[in-house]
Amino acid sequence: MHPSRYARPRVRWVASPPPGAFVPRRARPPERYTGPPAYPVPPRWGFPNLTWREPTAVPGTPSSYPRPMERVRVLSRNAITILWFLAGLAAVAAIAEFWQYALLVISRTSALDTDVVTFSDSLKVIAALLSVIFGALAFGSVLWWLYVARQAAAEESGQEPPRSSWQVLAGTLIPLLNLVMAGSILAELEHAALRRPAVKRPRPSRLVLGWWATWVLNEVLLVVVIVWRFRGGIQAQADGVLLSGLLDLSAAGLAVLTAVVLQRITSLLAPIPLDRLRVRRVVAVKGAPRATERPPRPVSASR
Repeated sequence: MHPSRYARPRVRWVASPPPGAFVPRRARPPERYTGPPAYPVPPRWGFPNLTWREPTAVPGTPSSYPRPMERVRVLSRNAITILWFLAGLAAVAAIAEFWQYALLVISRTSALDTDVVTFSDSLKVIAALLSVIFGALAFGSVLWWLYVARQAAAEESGQEPPRSSWQVLAGTLIPLLNLVMAGSILAELEHAALRRPAVKRPRPSRLVLGWWATWVLNEVLLVVVIVWRFRGGIQAQADGVLLSGLLDLSAAGLAVLTAVVLQRITSLLAPIPLDRLRVRRVVAVKGAPRATERPPRPVSASR
């Protein structure tokens, strides 16, 4: 007896509704737009009576303190102003040094006028003193801007800065160490301002490389001038005057390049100027329908 004669056939039952069991839904025609909603009385809900309000303009709240992205433009504007003043004073100091060197050369063959020598010495002393004062102010303002700019770049990228604050301070203040660290710190800030990946190695632009070279040249000239002052002799003193003029000239170029670098990195961090983000207010409303009076509120109405 073959076993397949008593095998159970494989049957698949499928249940389906009979015709007419469900009434198809009618397609609803699209509603016609009749304009914005109208209210018989002014609604109680809505936005505040302002067209725009800065989130930091609310007094008494933690958000009232400006964010680093908002502070970086103000600090850069102050630092750039001081840097341009410093560049002008350093250029005047360089002219005074070269003028004094020319007078020293002329004095070898002829006598000099007393008034000319006095004016040259006064111009040199005043320009040098003001250059030192504005140089200290510029250095402090640039350091402050650098600290806030690093915070703004870290807040924008959502990552921690590659160096801590004390490393940045040591890398910019310690002599000889800042020859290497200053350019690296500025290149890292530019890398973050360009929104490049943090895992990628920073590649400084030509502007940053030019600033770095001018920074190294200025510090090397400063060391040479200080060492040259300890040499004796008339020729050494005359060479010291010439070297001081070159130092003032390089300081003027460094101040100009620093101002340009600050302006570029600030524009990368905060492209929109602050004068275009002023708090706006409603001056007049023209063409609006006259508001109807609100009906009296019933006594039994719940608040």
